[in-house]
Amino acid sequence: MNLQTVVSIFLSFFFAAFLKGITGLGFSTICLPTMATFLNPKIAIPLVIVPSLSSNLLVMAQTGKFQDALSNFWPIYVSTFPGLLLGVYVLNSIEGAISRAILGAILFLYALWALRSKSIILSEKMRTWLTVPVGLTTGVINGITGSQIMPILPFLLALNLNKETFVQAINLSFTLSSMIMLFLLGKIGLLQPSLLGIAVVGILPVAIGINLGSRLRKRLPEEKFRTVVLLFLLVVGLSLIVRSVVI
Repeated sequence: MNLQTVVSIFLSFFFAAFLKGITGLGFSTICLPTMATFLNPKIAIPLVIVPSLSSNLLVMAQTGKFQDALSNFWPIYVSTFPGLLLGVYVLNSIEGAISRAILGAILFLYALWALRSKSIILSEKMRTWLTVPVGLTTGVINGITGSQIMPILPFLLALNLNKETFVQAINLSFTLSSMIMLFLLGKIGLLQPSLLGIAVVGILPVAIGINLGSRLRKRLPEEKFRTVVLLFLLVVGLSLIVRSVVI
């Protein structure tokens, strides 16, 4: 890679980390479509894994409530694993633009609907029934697209968690998924040593971006947090659709 490409990668890392610091999510979902303008998705996805993992750990360390998230949502985390196996297998056999377009449409339509509707709060029975399907589907979508937020994000939003519990719960999912993806990408030969070197150095701009974004999140009123997250998804979804058509 030339110097311009490497600098562009680091700027993508910083921008995605800054937004993740504010909302608690979206590093891969923002970073991948940005990098897809100058990199092949099969290079971009493994390149993002290490910075994504570091961004998750940084957010988790600043948020707290780790034990609560693990004890309440462990079935989701366990059921994500078989979904990831299937998703990574499919990744090698489909066109990247197709997966980006599908994910973008899902994010955009969900965010548009959620912004125009009242918050849905799931009953305890529905939460129990949906836990495993949500984890499995999240794993499949993650493996195919590199994005870790659907459908676990709307599921957690529907539980009416406070923003710190929400951020910790979803980032624990991101962290476990990233570790599994790191292993699986290595197994299928997409994780190259040269990419790992760039990814490790990229942890620095990620740390700076997370720190700045987290400071803003702490000043964000609880009642505004959901709206900010949904607006963020709306923009990301539209961006994915446009890039899948243009690129």
